[in-house]
Amino acid sequence: MNTTRILIITAILGLGSASVGGLSGCAAMGTGKSTGEYIDDAALTAKVKAELYRDPQVSGMAVNVDTYKGIVQLNGFVDSAQQKQRAEQIARNIPGVQDVQNKLSVKTATNQ
Repeated sequence: MNTTRILIITAILGLGSASVGGLSGCAAMGTGKSTGEYIDDAALTAKVKAELYRDPQVSGMAVNVDTYKGIVQLNGFVDSAQQKQRAEQIARNIPGVQDVQNKLSVKTATNQ
């Protein structure tokens, strides 16, 4: 390969990585989190959600999971107080979770 082609490829790769770096910085903009915190929180959310799906007692589909700086918030509806407690226990057992805010609501006859 000649020198000109090598320089062109290097320039393209450099621009591509700069774009990716810039986009990853944009992802965290407006959240008050660094890019690393944003990625860590996304990973925690995914881990909690995966464990909720695996658990036979809790319907992961009905539980929304949000994470901010290691604090997991559970939102949505469950069928019983036991499911609510189990969902919180699952979230607390994920390594890296700092705290859990359990805002799950137990379904009643009026909100089903």
